[in-house]
Formats: sequence, structure tokens, C-alpha cells
Amino acid sequence: MNTPNKLTLFRILLIPLFMVVALYEIIPFKTVVALVVFILACATDWLDGYLARKNNEVTNFGKIVDPLADKMLVTAALLCLVNDNLISPWIAIIILAREFIVSGIRISAASEGNVIAASMWGKVKTVWQFIAICITLVLADFAADFAFAKVIIDICMWGAAGLTVISGIDYVVKNIRYLSMK
Repeated sequence: MNTPNKLTLFRILLIPLFMVVALYEIIPFKTVVALVVFILACATDWLDGYLARKNNEVTNFGKIVDPLADKMLVTAALLCLVNDNLISPWIAIIILAREFIVSGIRISAASEGNVIAASMWGKVKTVWQFIAICITLVLADFAADFAFAKVIIDICMWGAAGLTVISGIDYVVKNIRYLSMK
């Protein structure tokens, strides 16, 4: 297994750690620790892609598991943020609905022997989701007391939901052929 794929698996292993830290009050400065773990996971996403392209180590495993790891990380973060009443459940529903639809298309394509790499819109969406989640974690401790913090969180997260819808539409339009009934 090459280094980029190992980094992807490491990101997946960071997800339960992030959730434990983000959900339970057992750790002092839990939001800061959760933010550090989340940023580390995001950094592995950038690094695995960079190394795969630089060293010509792009694999079908990476094309499938890397976006799945991103979805798992974002899903875990959204669940934690909804649990802490930092974001609207509708944001999570919109983002997760897109991920289920796109995953269904990917599975359908894979059943025909095709691997669909992430699109530019998908990459932009993922980066914005990561940034919006980081901003939300940074402002989490201020959201209850300062209205501006909640407004910034809402703008960032609804922006992420909007980009998610745009990337989902783009993905469906470009890959609708994999949904044809046979």
C-alpha cells in the first residue's frame, strides 16, 4: 500500500477520535482539541492527494476511498455540530442527501467497471465544508453569547450547503448515464 493510501486510512482512523473529543466533556478545551484533530484530518486529505499526483501513485483505491473518507469526516463533524446545536439539522440533511446520491452514482458506475474521480466542484465543496467546519469549531464557544459568532457560523455552513447542492447537480448531470435502467 502506497503512502497516499495510508494517509487516507489514517484520516479514517482520526474520525472516531474527533467524535469522542467533540461529543464528550471529558477533555479540557474539547473544542480546541477537536479542532486540532479535524485540521490534522483535513491536512491528510490535502497531503495524500498531493503525494499521489507528485509521485504518480494515483490508484483506484484512492479514487474510491479518499472521497469516502472525506464524506465520513464531514458526516462525523456535522453530527457533532448538530448535537451541540451549533448548526441547523437542515444543513446536515442537505449535505448528507447529496453524499448519498453521489455515492449511489459511484456505486452504480463501479458496478459497470467505471471509477469516477472527484470533480472540480466536488473538490471546492469539500474544501469549503472543511473551512466552514473549522470556523464553526473556532467560534463554537462564542456562539451562545455573541450573536455575530452565530451569524458567521450560519453564513459559512449555509454556504457549504449551497456549494454542496451545486456540486451535487453538477455530479448528477455529468454522470446521469450511470443511473440508466437496464
